[in-house]
Formats: sequence, structure tokens, C-alpha cells
Amino acid sequence: MKLSVVLSTHAAAFQAVAFKGDFEANVAKIASWGYDGVELAVRDPAMVNAGQLKRVVAEHDLVVPAIGTGQAWGEEGLSFTSDDPEVRDAAINRIASHVPLAAHLDAVIILGLIRGVTPEGQTHEQSMEYLVEAIQRCAEVADGSRVRFALEPMNRYETDLIHTVEDGLELIERVGKDNFGLLLDTFHMNIEEPDIEYSIQMCGDRIFHFHVADSNRWYPGAGHLDFMSILDELASTGYRGFVSGEFMPMPDADTAAKNAASFLRAL
Repeated sequence: MKLSVVLSTHAAAFQAVAFKGDFEANVAKIASWGYDGVELAVRDPAMVNAGQLKRVVAEHDLVVPAIGTGQAWGEEGLSFTSDDPEVRDAAINRIASHVPLAAHLDAVIILGLIRGVTPEGQTHEQSMEYLVEAIQRCAEVADGSRVRFALEPMNRYETDLIHTVEDGLELIERVGKDNFGLLLDTFHMNIEEPDIEYSIQMCGDRIFHFHVADSNRWYPGAGHLDFMSILDELASTGYRGFVSGEFMPMPDADTAAKNAASFLRAL
């Protein structure tokens, strides 16, 4: 089992990004706690130096398994499902601009909050049509590369679009691209899935990345989820990617990351 934790390359409002601030210092700490990688939250690839990022990470014997893109929604309001075509195009172009960075780092591109929410007066089906079109356009940009996209089913309190693995698998069928799959997150699954293990089994080889946080969105081991059972089921699908911590920095970021690593390694 390979472990990573989310690290933002810049200041961010999103609370479940545990690490922000001094990038090199954070990478060094994460490596010292026994992690194998850092999942980078990157608002805009134009704001980072890909070579420098890779150098710093590699100096600590880490890799970058995935790139989170949700800050483009949280900080700028970019959305695949906006009722404004200019905003939709800007969101697609932003995600497309991540492809060279992802190729350089051999990382999955995460599609989370960038999907947006259905605006007032727009139908859910119209939003879904916009979402399908946006993902198809992004996936086409990555054709011919090894870059893959992973959409994260999220709970109903954060978006009205794609809550469950079943929703996600239906979306995969509509998009029709081999380089598009799902990111499963135990925090969201605890809210939306009747049976977390069954949903993991159902998703199978369409799991491109995996997030862990406990039932309260604290680090694994701080709530009531059965991570032994969850990770056993994940392994049974043939998944050999990263298990990546995306949790609240509670009681503080360092303690959360250290406790997560020690708890998960003990399993």
C-alpha cells in the first residue's frame, strides 16, 4: 500500500487540504513520516514550475500520484456546468492546461469541485450534458499520453452532480473515454453509499485514485470507519495505486498526517 497526503502548492481556502505554506519544508516533513508521495493541489499550472516541483519531491524519494484541481472552483468560480459558456470554456481550458504538468509528473488529474453545481434556472440534465461535454474535451486533450482523469463522487451537501459510484459509472459510460475513471473518497462514501465495500467492488478497475478520511473528515482512525475492511476490498479489485489522505488538519496538520500514516501502516 502506497500512501500520500494532500499538499497545496499555494495558499488555499479549502479546509480539507491539510498542508499549505512552505512547500519544501512540508515535503520534507511528509517524507519523514513515511509517506510515499504527495498529492498536489494546484489551482493553476501557470503558477508552478514543474521541474522544480518534481526536483523537490524526488529529493525526498517521493512521487506525485495525483493533481487536485478544485481550487479553480473554490478560488475563481470556474465550473464545467456554469450557465455562462465563457466560464465553462475557462474551466475546460484550465483543466486542459494541467495535462503537460500531469504528464511530467506521471500523475492523475482529479476532477472534483470543478464540476460545479447546477445554477438556478438550469435543469439537472442540462448540467449533466455540459459535464459530459467538458470531460470529453479534456480527455481528448490527453489522447496519446498516459494522463488519466478521475472524477470524485461527492456528497449531496457539496454538489448536486454525481454523488455515488453508480452515478459515476453511468457518467463513465456517457463520456466513453478509456482515460476517464473515478476517484473514491471514504468521507463522501460514508454519506452516500449504502455499502462502502460493495461500491468499491462495483467500481473495480475504474478506480483511478483513492482518498481516505474518517467519518468526521478527520484523519483515518479518528472516526468510526472500518479501514481494514475498506482497504481489503480495495486491494481485491486489483488496485495498486495510492491511498491518499485528504482530511481536516485537526487537531493540527502535522498531528493529523503523522497519525494517519501510523494508523494506516499498522493495518
